[in-house]
Amino acid sequence: MTAPLSELYQEYIDCLNTRDWDNLANYVDTDVAYNGKIVGFDAYRQAREKEAHEIPDLYYKIHILVSDDNTVASRLEFDISPTGEFLGLPVNGQLVSFCENVFYEYNRDKIGQVWSVLDKAAIEAQLFLS
Repeated sequence: MTAPLSELYQEYIDCLNTRDWDNLANYVDTDVAYNGKIVGFDAYRQAREKEAHEIPDLYYKIHILVSDDNTVASRLEFDISPTGEFLGLPVNGQLVSFCENVFYEYNRDKIGQVWSVLDKAAIEAQLFLS
């Protein structure tokens, strides 16, 4: 391994935040799986690009980061204004704040598995109480 996983992960997050799609393959394995399903790099990249397009102010802020030899656990914070629907909810440009708890398993210094859980209830509370 060339760098600690925590550093590789921070570089990956920086890549997402700067929309540096051409370098995403440096951090994500060709056969990446997302929530237990192999999606492959191309679909993974397309999903991240689509999110960035639909959420112009998307910024990944690391709140908690824990890593060992091949796993990263992260709590990401978001303050975003998605256009249209987000997670099936009518956000339509309203600012919402929530967290994502996400785990990554690395293979050969690249992300091979991603398990993600978003706090949809926090978004619903903001939309339906405002």
